[in-house]
Amino acid sequence: MSFEFEDEKGKVFTEVVTKVPVQVILQTVTHQLIGRIHIRPDQRLKTELDLDEPFLAMTDVSILDADGKTVRRADFLAVRRDRIVWVMPEERDK
Repeated sequence: MSFEFEDEKGKVFTEVVTKVPVQVILQTVTHQLIGRIHIRPDQRLKTELDLDEPFLAMTDVSILDADGKTVRRADFLAVRRDRIVWVMPEERDK
Protein backbone atom coordinates (compact mmCIF):
# COMPACT_ATOMS: atom_id res chain seq x y z
CA MET A 1 0.00 0.00 0.00
CA SER A 2 1.35 3.40 -0.96
CA PHE A 3 0.39 6.64 0.72
CA GLU A 4 1.12 10.06 -0.73
CA PHE A 5 0.05 13.55 0.22
CA GLU A 6 0.97 17.05 -0.83
CA ASP A 7 1.55 19.93 1.59
CA GLU A 8 0.53 23.55 1.04
CA LYS A 9 3.82 24.29 -0.78
CA GLY A 10 3.33 21.47 -3.29
CA LYS A 11 5.84 19.06 -1.75
CA VAL A 12 4.87 15.41 -2.22
CA PHE A 13 5.47 13.03 0.67
CA THR A 14 5.47 9.25 0.33
CA GLU A 15 5.82 6.33 2.69
CA VAL A 16 9.21 5.58 4.23
CA VAL A 17 10.89 2.38 3.03
CA THR A 18 12.21 0.45 6.01
CA LYS A 19 15.57 -1.24 5.51
CA VAL A 20 17.84 -3.32 7.72
CA PRO A 21 21.63 -2.77 7.74
CA VAL A 22 23.76 -5.84 6.97
CA GLN A 23 27.46 -5.64 7.84
CA VAL A 24 29.48 -6.96 4.88
CA ILE A 25 32.96 -7.34 3.47
CA LEU A 26 32.94 -6.36 -0.20
CA GLN A 27 35.78 -6.88 -2.67
CA THR A 28 36.03 -4.63 -5.72
CA VAL A 29 38.58 -5.10 -8.47
CA THR A 30 40.95 -2.77 -6.59
CA HIS A 31 39.93 -2.51 -2.91
CA GLN A 32 38.29 -4.32 -0.06
CA LEU A 33 35.48 -2.49 1.74
CA ILE A 34 33.92 -3.15 5.12
CA GLY A 35 30.58 -1.49 5.76
CA ARG A 36 26.82 -1.81 5.68
CA ILE A 37 24.43 -2.56 2.84
CA HIS A 38 20.79 -1.81 3.59
CA ILE A 39 18.13 -4.32 2.56
CA ARG A 40 14.37 -4.60 3.08
CA PRO A 41 13.45 -6.78 6.10
CA ASP A 42 11.87 -9.49 3.91
CA GLN A 43 14.72 -9.50 1.38
CA ARG A 44 17.97 -11.46 1.00
CA LEU A 45 21.33 -9.76 0.48
CA LYS A 46 21.55 -11.38 -2.95
CA THR A 47 18.28 -9.74 -4.00
CA GLU A 48 19.74 -6.30 -3.23
CA LEU A 49 22.92 -7.15 -5.15
CA ASP A 50 20.89 -8.29 -8.18
CA LEU A 51 19.00 -4.99 -8.58
CA ASP A 52 19.34 -3.40 -12.01
CA GLU A 53 20.95 -0.15 -10.80
CA PRO A 54 24.48 1.05 -11.62
CA PHE A 55 25.47 1.76 -7.99
CA LEU A 56 25.17 -0.01 -4.66
CA ALA A 57 24.90 2.22 -1.60
CA MET A 58 27.03 1.46 1.46
CA THR A 59 27.24 3.26 4.79
CA ASP A 60 29.87 3.40 7.56
CA VAL A 61 32.53 2.20 5.14
CA SER A 62 36.21 1.46 5.73
CA ILE A 63 38.36 1.20 2.61
CA LEU A 64 41.30 -1.16 3.10
CA ASP A 65 44.64 -1.35 1.32
CA ALA A 66 46.33 -4.58 0.19
CA ASP A 67 47.74 -5.10 3.71
CA GLY A 68 44.28 -4.84 5.31
CA LYS A 69 44.91 -1.42 6.83
CA THR A 70 42.20 1.25 6.71
CA VAL A 71 43.24 3.99 4.29
CA ARG A 72 39.95 5.89 4.25
CA ARG A 73 36.57 6.03 6.00
CA ALA A 74 33.26 7.32 4.70
CA ASP A 75 29.75 7.67 6.09
CA PHE A 76 28.39 6.94 2.59
CA LEU A 77 29.89 5.33 -0.50
CA ALA A 78 28.27 4.47 -3.83
CA VAL A 79 30.01 1.43 -5.35
CA ARG A 80 29.72 0.59 -9.05
CA ARG A 81 28.05 -2.79 -9.19
CA ASP A 82 30.06 -3.86 -12.25
CA ARG A 83 33.29 -3.44 -10.21
CA ILE A 84 32.20 -5.82 -7.41
CA VAL A 85 34.06 -9.14 -7.34
CA TRP A 86 32.44 -10.69 -4.24
CA VAL A 87 30.42 -9.82 -1.14
CA MET A 88 29.94 -11.73 2.11
CA PRO A 89 28.15 -10.93 5.35
CA GLU A 90 30.62 -10.23 8.13
CA GLU A 91 30.32 -12.77 10.89
CA ARG A 92 29.53 -11.47 14.34
CA ASP A 93 31.31 -12.74 17.43
CA LYS A 94 29.15 -15.33 19.20
